[in-house]
Amino acid sequence: MSLGAADAAALERCVAGGGVAVFPADTVYGLCCDPDDAAAAERIYEMKGRPPARPAAVMFFTLTGALAELDDLAPHERSAVEALMPGPVTLLLANPARRYAPACGPDPETLGLRVPALGLHAAALQAVARPVLQTSANDSGGADAARLADVPARIRDAADLVLDGGTLGGLPSTVIDLRAGRGRWQILRAGALPERAVEEALGERTIGGR
Repeated sequence: MSLGAADAAALERCVAGGGVAVFPADTVYGLCCDPDDAAAAERIYEMKGRPPARPAAVMFFTLTGALAELDDLAPHERSAVEALMPGPVTLLLANPARRYAPACGPDPETLGLRVPALGLHAAALQAVARPVLQTSANDSGGADAARLADVPARIRDAADLVLDGGTLGGLPSTVIDLRAGRGRWQILRAGALPERAVEEALGERTIGGR
């Protein structure tokens, strides 16, 4: 099942209006809202029982959009973004401007960035111009949803918009910490992108060595 232009427009309207949507990313199904809307973010956390101390990510649907908005990236951050995105990764970046505070939670100086590699199932979402606060559409600590039917019914029922993009890969994004600077990185969560692929893109140096 593939999404179309009407689905992308509906998602943009939902987010702009303060709503919460269930949508297919490149890895698993997610929940999203306006990343500057504290009330919508609180709704998402309540829907999935996520502790407030755990930050979410900010997702742009195109690399061009992310680079245009995040114009203060350090050179090593920009290089990593261009090397790994779009892709099934979340990059932890310095956030000196404290953008998107509702998504950053208790650490406003860190931004989790996602730019998904949308396949044919969801390529239409590249038309969504605005970024979104994004987290997985599951109970906090529960199994990730590879199909819409895997998203808990109470979460689907509580959302303002539900988009079905068929069956996804089912592995969450690989979380990579770039905050140490100077090209150093560390994988904080293994996921859809293997470590070897990260090494090929960024080099073999990691924070603290091996």
